[in-house]
Amino acid sequence: MFAWHEDRSGVFRAVTDRSSGVSTGAYAGLNLGGHVGDDPEAVSRNRAALTEALGRPVAYMDQCHGAGVAVIDSVPQVAPTCDALVTDSPDLALAVLVADCVPVLLAGDGVVAAVHAGRPGLVAGVVPAAVAAMRGLGADTIDAVVGPSVCGRCYEVPEAMRSDVAAVVPVAATVSWSGTPAVDVAAGVVTQLREAGVTVRWVPGCTRERPDLYSYRREASTGRFAGVVARSRS
Repeated sequence: MFAWHEDRSGVFRAVTDRSSGVSTGAYAGLNLGGHVGDDPEAVSRNRAALTEALGRPVAYMDQCHGAGVAVIDSVPQVAPTCDALVTDSPDLALAVLVADCVPVLLAGDGVVAAVHAGRPGLVAGVVPAAVAAMRGLGADTIDAVVGPSVCGRCYEVPEAMRSDVAAVVPVAATVSWSGTPAVDVAAGVVTQLREAGVTVRWVPGCTRERPDLYSYRREASTGRFAGVVARSRS
């Protein structure tokens, strides 16, 4: 179920993979995305399996490639439209769903956050917004795990799009395997985190190059894996 996980310093963080789950076809494995065309019953069963593995309810977002942040203390009846969830409650886990975008899992001083950072969210500033929301809840010292995403060499874009990103985060401008314009979203995210005074750990791996992870760039019709974070109950 987990491609990577750790449980230390009172915080659990993990990245799921395709090694379990009941979805089939293009979504085969543990697809957690309910908006991609998979059988809703399969998605429900996959989410239930993740909830059971985590031992607590999981809050999801209606992700929209913006910079909105929702601070919650329980699982909302309707997923909030945003790209970052923040909580200081030990009674729930937060999830970000991705298939090439960057999952960012933040923790500090009893506060945790899950952030969905795609190219538009990088430009909009969703990562600094999430950090600011955490600090508003009293988190002074924050560290981040940046999960697998499509690498810069695999994320080819038009020159104008690369220029738009570079105007905000210059380090994100790069070239693809074939030397064409490309964007390294994760490099931009890491830079924004460090500029905000956040300690960063980066989980290696390019989603387009790893068949154990879903990748929209590789397959177009595909599922979503999750980055999840939760506080310790102790």
